[in-house]
Amino acid sequence: MSYSLSLYRFSDGELAPPDLDAVRAVLSSVRAGPKTGDGATEHWIRAADSSEAEVGVFDNFVSVENPQAGDVWKIIVELTDRLGAGILLPSGAFLCPEGMRAHLPEGMEEDSVFVPAITLAAFERAAGPFTEPLT
Repeated sequence: MSYSLSLYRFSDGELAPPDLDAVRAVLSSVRAGPKTGDGATEHWIRAADSSEAEVGVFDNFVSVENPQAGDVWKIIVELTDRLGAGILLPSGAFLCPEGMRAHLPEGMEEDSVFVPAITLAAFERAAGPFTEPLT
């Protein structure tokens, strides 16, 4: 499945940088290979079931490229949750925890889907339906 996502966190209406300690905590055990360049740190990650994705950590967001069907989706959701971030879906909707509502930039609330917590089920409801199960 070819798919791209971006993870963003907002504070007081402004983009907030990703917590690098949280990124390391989530990705350190699943990192198949790091690569640094162009102002980003890129990680190739692999879940226990061998599903993979590319994760790029930039100054103000985290990108997830080409996640395969499998347990790698659980890692993406965990990373999103640990960062306190929301997910910008390819449709343009922003899936985010209810607690982020007050921190979004003006006007962004209209295109957001608010959930109590970022979970795989919440992601599938907001971004699906998918032609094959994500996990």
